[in-house]
Amino acid sequence: MSAVCSLVVQTSFLGDTVLTTPLIATLAERGPVDVLVRPDAASLLLGHPAIRDVIVFDKRGRDRGLRGIGRMAQAIRTRADGSARGTTHAYLAQQSWRSAALVWLARVPVRVGWRSASGRALYTQVVPWGEELHYSARCWALAAATGRPSSLVVPRPVLCPSPEDTAQAQAILGTDDDRTLIVLAPSSVWGTKRWPYYPELAQALASRFRVAVIGSTADLALCAPIIAAAPDSILAAGRLSLLGTAALLRESQALVTNDSVPLHLASAMNTPTVSIFGPTVPAFGFGPLAMDAQVVEHPLLDCRPCHAHGPAVCPLGHFRCMRELPVERVVRAVEAVLSSANARR
Repeated sequence: MSAVCSLVVQTSFLGDTVLTTPLIATLAERGPVDVLVRPDAASLLLGHPAIRDVIVFDKRGRDRGLRGIGRMAQAIRTRADGSARGTTHAYLAQQSWRSAALVWLARVPVRVGWRSASGRALYTQVVPWGEELHYSARCWALAAATGRPSSLVVPRPVLCPSPEDTAQAQAILGTDDDRTLIVLAPSSVWGTKRWPYYPELAQALASRFRVAVIGSTADLALCAPIIAAAPDSILAAGRLSLLGTAALLRESQALVTNDSVPLHLASAMNTPTVSIFGPTVPAFGFGPLAMDAQVVEHPLLDCRPCHAHGPAVCPLGHFRCMRELPVERVVRAVEAVLSSANARR
């Protein structure tokens, strides 16, 4: 068994899981890496060559409460085949006390997390949060010997869609249209992060580009007006897994998205990205990491940012941060990322 065996704990949002993959890759250079994630995030990490085991922690369901934490602590100590996992280091890529308690109960000798975390008393080593860093770099800093990389280092995440994921995406796209493919991702779990003009954008793009719309099954009602506005568009929402969606983004020439998980899938696929920010700002650490990217945001509102994630409704009732971002500006951003990407070829 290797002298170093690492566990990465990441039970936050799906995008956070994507952005934790550079940390995972770095730790894999030292020895085996296991990752503990929420049930809905487990599929994101399928086939990742840096990961030995994915441990699913259903913190709001089967594994909730003290009994669940005890059961998960045992899963950290013991692999599915009954052999000892041999974890020597745990890296807490979130700040909850529950995650800290979990690795402490599992008796992991070295427990590394951020100094600002609520569970820091249970860590053996703390590192600065790094307010100025991208979240990808913040996570990566957990593995750094000094606890802090250069602020210029922003490692891009990596996901590994399978050949089946790619085939599924290609089947949805078909082979009879060679126009430039622009993907739209209109959804977000946070209501105020949803730019309201995707139907108008699809209509504006459809005369020059091929358009596809992605999302989950729960997003179908949100996607319906987009398809109605541009009937030739491809409805991919509800038809692909997360990695299948990543595979579709790899096949596309650009993505237009809110500040939501498709933004980070595109970063992992290095898909040119136009990201629309309203109540949040890229300075929070969750901006695009694709080589060709444009951020569209309102430059003149003192009320931005208004929330760490994005409230359900605008606190001031006007929603200007999104309503005052016109379609024409987003179209220009699409043209800019396409031009930049083409210049690289």
